[in-house]
Amino acid sequence: MRFTLSSTALNNRLISLSKVINSKSSLQILNCILFQVTGDKLTITASDNENVMQSIIELEMAEGEGQFAIASHTILDAMKDLAEQPVTFNVDLNMLTVTISHQSGEYNFTAQNADGFPLPQKMGDNATTLTISSNVLADNISRSLFATAQEEIRPVMNGIYFDLTPDSLTIVATDGHKLVRSRNFNIKSEAPASFILPKKPANLLKNTLEKNDSEVTIKFDSQAAEIEFENGTLNCRLIEGRYPNYNSVIPTDNPNLITIDSKALMAALRHVLPFASESSQLVKLKVDANALELNSEDIDFATSAKESIPCEFVGQPLMIGFKGSSLLEILSNIGSDEIVIQLADPSRAGIIVPAIQPEDQDILMLIMPMLLND
Repeated sequence: MRFTLSSTALNNRLISLSKVINSKSSLQILNCILFQVTGDKLTITASDNENVMQSIIELEMAEGEGQFAIASHTILDAMKDLAEQPVTFNVDLNMLTVTISHQSGEYNFTAQNADGFPLPQKMGDNATTLTISSNVLADNISRSLFATAQEEIRPVMNGIYFDLTPDSLTIVATDGHKLVRSRNFNIKSEAPASFILPKKPANLLKNTLEKNDSEVTIKFDSQAAEIEFENGTLNCRLIEGRYPNYNSVIPTDNPNLITIDSKALMAALRHVLPFASESSQLVKLKVDANALELNSEDIDFATSAKESIPCEFVGQPLMIGFKGSSLLEILSNIGSDEIVIQLADPSRAGIIVPAIQPEDQDILMLIMPMLLND
């Protein structure tokens, strides 16, 4: 069997697929990447037994068909420093030998029999299907990942929740201290359905999805999902269990509104946060008239800082405390130059939304306050 393809195209796909592979796998075949040639297409596959990711590459030339496996570190090392050029694979499927020829040399090594490689299972007829554009899905995953938890007691909070209803597709992540809720009103279903996507496949998609309008099709049931995107698929096991009622923790009446430049607020936070207590990272926000003042202190080390930035404010003057690092994460991921912070009192969660919502979307982030001693 013989085939030729672009070195850059292969290297880029191999880098994405290599993130599926666990560093310590009990099955030797799972340390390999599967190569399958059918017609003029090469399908490469990586698996960790819970996630199976495939990528399809158009071949410039192909003679023969078949499959074989190559140790991931071997093929990655072979391809990583090659400039863009055609590379030709000569494979003896009987002897399991591989020669890769390029413009200035060649590599020779042994392949492995691919018969034991775990291939993805097709979804059953009872699976729910939704379609979303690649850039919207990538944006939602990127926006949500930081708010997922790392808990053994409540594993349902360790992933991103997709909630399909007659009104919208809502994508949620929370760790109990901060929450992200993104609603897309273009995607809906008369039959409600939901699933929880674990962090690993979410990260794989974040690093793989193209930022374009190509369609991503997600088929899912109570246990697994099949996600088909441009030139590839990802099959993954889902987190089973009931996700918490996220809407119940979102205040509906926060009358004090701060409209502020998010980059200016992030800069001020970065200035005062180093002077906050290392254990609590408490930053106090004091809003009055048309200025927001940020205060931090560490009594143990006799350090403190404050910074004031202009804002538009509607409501009663108040002071509220937040964990500075969590607030900084929210501001870094909200994706809006101007934001509105909705507050009620020092004991109720703060809501942060873009001043102008994206078309047909509603993005909301929540942060729980910290107790103020004075």
